[in-house]
Amino acid sequence: MASEPPESTLPPPATISSPETNVHVCLTYAPLNLNTTVDLVRSPKAGAIVLFAGTTRDSFDSIPVTTLSYTTYTPLALRTLHTIAQTIKEKHGLVGIAITHRLGDVGIGEESIHIALSSPHRKSAWAAGEEALEEVKKKAEIWKREVFEDGSVWRSNRDGERGVRVEDSVEAPGKV
Repeated sequence: MASEPPESTLPPPATISSPETNVHVCLTYAPLNLNTTVDLVRSPKAGAIVLFAGTTRDSFDSIPVTTLSYTTYTPLALRTLHTIAQTIKEKHGLVGIAITHRLGDVGIGEESIHIALSSPHRKSAWAAGEEALEEVKKKAEIWKREVFEDGSVWRSNRDGERGVRVEDSVEAPGKV
């Protein structure tokens, strides 16, 4: 008798990881792990490690949110994330940078993005972290569907840009 396959199998993560330059980017359907992300940038040359963890909140504009769902064209988004990470690392003189973004459904309180940065000094790491997040939101080809109790909207992955309500069966506009 053949064994049953697991009820849910997640696609493997897509990564670009450069130990030589200490630049790491990842797109994954699995829950994110803070320690794993931080360990990628840990170095004896760093006096500071800054970690940003973006989580799904329970409302948007006072409308209850049940979940977020992220989708992407993985090869393009991975290259964009790598370019962002490399640029930020060079600009701020970082020791290392790791950007991990979750795909698929991300429940309330769960993390959708981790950005970890290590630097000789904390000031450059703080500034680089904020800039990295804004660049990811502005440039990465990642789309977010906010699911509310009474429907859903597709939004670009940017704060404050309201989406257009869609039917549950409709796919994101412009998705391949």
